Amino acid sequence: MIKRIAVLTSGGDAPGMNACIRAVVRTSIYKNLAVVGVIGGYEGLINNEMREMNGSSVGNIIQKGGTILKTARSEHFKTAEGLKSAYDNLKANNIDALVVIGGDGSFRGAEALGKTFNFPVVGIPGTIDNDLYGTDFTIGYDTAINTVVEAVDNIRDTASSHNRLFFVEVMGRDAGLIALRSGIACGAEAILIPETETHFDHLIAQLERGWLRQKTGHIIIVAEGDDAGGAFEVARKVRAKFDKIETKVCVLGHIQRGGNPSCMDRVLATRLGYEAVFALLDGKTQVMIGQVCGKVTYAELIKAAKHNVDFNKKILEMAEIMAL
Repeated sequence: MIKRIAVLTSGGDAPGMNACIRAVVRTSIYKNLAVVGVIGGYEGLINNEMREMNGSSVGNIIQKGGTILKTARSEHFKTAEGLKSAYDNLKANNIDALVVIGGDGSFRGAEALGKTFNFPVVGIPGTIDNDLYGTDFTIGYDTAINTVVEAVDNIRDTASSHNRLFFVEVMGRDAGLIALRSGIACGAEAILIPETETHFDHLIAQLERGWLRQKTGHIIIVAEGDDAGGAFEVARKVRAKFDKIETKVCVLGHIQRGGNPSCMDRVLATRLGYEAVFALLDGKTQVMIGQVCGKVTYAELIKAAKHNVDFNKKILEMAEIMAL
């Protein structure tokens, strides 16, 4: 019987994590469960850094970015020794189940812990990359793309005023979904992502077309994991073949992770945190709580962590047509 739940955030922070923590804590209290917050992700489990949580612990945090529980990447947790230390600390604190808010690496860790020690664990998708199988959107993605859109809108003002070509690099080492959706919303002339090969002749032709019709200001969105090597390398190669307008590079970096979560992320985080508690009480384990077509779904942790996301090439084609 589950009487005491622990919750942690792991991997990169994402806007909406606090809203999710809040939902897990308050739903647990509503169901007469004790709830413990783990400080610093899996490293906190290994170091036994935990604190009791109550309703007041999560007051006034739904609107805040980051995570009050802190987060970290833990190489030690990937070892048999680290995994055993984490489990021993869970048992020493009389914890019966664990909620993990994070991305693919976090889910691999949760799956290993649950499978090795037959310990109840559920995952909640908290990552700005939106690259997990089993959910339409991950917590933090909506906020991140809106942050990119706001930044690029500002950059376009300058690009148009000075007739410049801007290469804007966004996050997405393994997945280009931030670049794709924000690029469409910004009216980017081109979107370069890891899922497709970059063809420079085609890119130059697009820029030539815009120059011939006297377009003022050009924006190219580049995911950091693009095969061409990122925004600086793409800009260097383009300059060698297209020198008609001045080029600039802007790397947005970690501003995409921070900031107050959007309404969509707050609501999604609250719903998934709420459902995670009920999933554990219903005997579910080794699953990620997701939302598909507005309905709550459950995907095996190991499947969710495989970046098993179908990429719709027609969306990229649509973006290119819109840039004509």
